[in-house]
This record gives sequence, C-alpha cells and structure tokens, in this order.
Amino acid sequence: MAVRYSKVLTRDKTCKNRGGQSKEEVIETNERLRAVRVRLEESYETAKRSLITLMTKYTDSKSVRNVFQRYNLLKAMIKEVIRLETQYWTLVDIPKQEKQETVPAFVLRACAIMEKTQKSGEGVKTSAKLAEEAENRRERIDRLERKKFLPDMTILQIESENTQMTNDLYRLLKKYSGLRNLIRELKTEYMNSKVYPIFPRYTILKDMIKDIMHNPDYMEVCHEVDV
Repeated sequence: MAVRYSKVLTRDKTCKNRGGQSKEEVIETNERLRAVRVRLEESYETAKRSLITLMTKYTDSKSVRNVFQRYNLLKAMIKEVIRLETQYWTLVDIPKQEKQETVPAFVLRACAIMEKTQKSGEGVKTSAKLAEEAENRRERIDRLERKKFLPDMTILQIESENTQMTNDLYRLLKKYSGLRNLIRELKTEYMNSKVYPIFPRYTILKDMIKDIMHNPDYMEVCHEVDV
C-alpha cells in the first residue's frame, strides 16, 4: 500500500498544469503567496493603525483651547505617523501596476520585490545561507505534500486556491498602497509647511489631517474591525 501511494504521489508531482508547472511548483507558489500575505498584512495594519490613531488624537485635540498647545499637539501627532516613512523595515514598498499588467503578474512581481526586502537586523545573506533556505523550503514543500489534504488535491484544486489568494492579495495590495501614499503625501506636505509662520501653518496642519479623514482610501478601511 505504501509503495502504491508513493507511485501515485510521484506521478502526480511530475504532472504539469496548463502553464507547464508541476504540482511541487504550484505548492511552492501557494507557500510564497501565504508568506507574502503575512508580511503585507503586518505593514497594512501598521499603516492603518497609525492613521486611525492620528484621527483619534486630532479629535481629542479639539478640546484644547490654547492655540499654541494645540499647534504643538498637531505637529507631534503628524510626526508620529510620518516617522514610519523613515523606518524602511516597518512599511514595505509596493510597485505600481503597469497598464497592461495582469493581476497575477502584478501580484507575483510585488511578491518578488517584497521577498527581497530584508527586515532590520537581518544583514546580507551569504550564498551558504541562501542555499540553506532553499533546502529548508524544499523540506517544507515535502512536508506540505504529506499533509492530509494536499495529496488528495489535484493541481487544478491547488491552483484554484492560489487564484483566490492572488485575488485577495491584490485587493490588500491596493488598499495598502492607498494608505502608504497618504502617509507619503502627509510627510511631503508637513515638510513643505515648515516655511509658514505659526498661525497659517496651524490651519495648514489641521487641513492636512482633515484631507486624510475624507480621503476615499482612508474611509474605505477606517471602519474595519480588527480580528
């Protein structure tokens, strides 16, 4: 029975899908999509949380009647958000989608870029380290193959799951890009506002925050419930 199972598994792994991928390659794509989604969700939640906190602090600051005190509060709450732009390990960079680029192609290109992004403290990866990671990745794929559901799933079934994850990741990429652009624009506008005296700048800072509050990209996600 074990020999028969081994033959079936081996034959299935050598089968190709319409795109010429083996089952092992389709599973590896599955693993890549899951890993990138985890990384992107971290940056997305960080960006969303920082903007929601900005709005909460702005609302609370309305109770401060002293203009000078509130002016300092506005500066501090904005700087707390734009500080994320200087922490390259906190927010990942997402490329723009080309006009003729399909959703799967864009998602895989974004995945490749994110996979190259190293978190702070990781350092440069040596060839030995890369080889070790490749071996570990192959071992993880083999373990996944032996899990209960994967041997029973066809290439088409796994591809269907990959398609769903690709579409979900695409929507998350779009939402994250919108928030990231808001933070980037906030930083630019804040730096440009430094040339103005305190009273006109006070009004400018308030308008900067209110612009984000009414921006469709922010309004789309501000009411999401964290699970």
